[in-house]
Amino acid sequence: MKITAVILAGGRGERFWPKSRTDCPKQFLSLTSDGETLIRKTVNRLSELTDAEDTFIVTNEKYLHLVYEQLPMIPKENVISEPAARNTAPCIGLAAGIIQKKYGEDAVMLVLPSDHLIKFNAMFADTLRQAVKVAKDNENLVTIGITPTYPETGYGYINFAANEYINGAYKVISFVEKPNIEKAKEYVSSGEYLWNSGMFVWKASSILYNIRKHIPEMYEGLAKIFDTFGDSGFDKTLNYEYPLLKSESIDFGVMEKAENIYTLPGNFGWDDVGSWLALERINPTNDYGNMITGDVVSVETKNTTVIGGKKLIATVGLDNIVVVDTDDAILICAKDKTQDVKKVIENLKICNRSTLL
Repeated sequence: MKITAVILAGGRGERFWPKSRTDCPKQFLSLTSDGETLIRKTVNRLSELTDAEDTFIVTNEKYLHLVYEQLPMIPKENVISEPAARNTAPCIGLAAGIIQKKYGEDAVMLVLPSDHLIKFNAMFADTLRQAVKVAKDNENLVTIGITPTYPETGYGYINFAANEYINGAYKVISFVEKPNIEKAKEYVSSGEYLWNSGMFVWKASSILYNIRKHIPEMYEGLAKIFDTFGDSGFDKTLNYEYPLLKSESIDFGVMEKAENIYTLPGNFGWDDVGSWLALERINPTNDYGNMITGDVVSVETKNTTVIGGKKLIATVGLDNIVVVDTDDAILICAKDKTQDVKKVIENLKICNRSTLL
């Protein structure tokens, strides 16, 4: 049985503007003091589970040069270029079809975002090994949940049956959208909900069976692409058929409808690095709670993140603020509004300021 990895690297990371841009989004940036980019960290932590030659990267064609540059260990034929952004269901289905053609129906896929951080890599690897055992049986689909440590309203949740499990994985009852704070508190106190991490494990045949069952029109389009894999007409078929596919998430298209779904609780120091707030969680802070990089002078400043660039930044009397400097833009944001950085992107689009996107 072959274990493969599929790393999803087509996102734009808009909440990390102005560092994350359309020509170099978050997954290709270094946000930690070791200088290693997020996508490189993702590939490196899989080394105990699968070989580089069995790792696939799904990305936008405009990011191909970044993938080749940052991941020279990945064979170029394993880098799958999406002709158009179509959310996670089509790109996972495309990767599954290619893997099944290459390795057979029983090949297992570890499907992972490219922009998460994991603190305890050995525990992470152990969790995925356990998930592989569950995914090997029948048509099981396995999702990795994260044991919640506080009532987060920015994540979806997984409701599981605490008394129904196999090999340490719990039967999933339902997937729940991002809750309000009252619901989030209920979920955490119940002990029967996990954060939805967006990490999955399954056989290629299992996910293709479920795409065919629950999104049949998408499967028909994907099948036309699969049929030409390995032929000279593959690129032409991919470029024609893929943009015609419905844009659909794997959660909504398959996971909320399928049976035989199990979840494994993860306790390996996961962080989805979803906004600038993550930097104070993943990097050291000083005695005043400030996370600072670059040429910065801070006076009576506390609980503030400052990401400097080429110029001196001086802060006076700031509290709970994020400041990010780049060559052509500066972000100044209250910490409780970091999720709204995407609104800056929307305004820039309306104003036709594409050079800043």
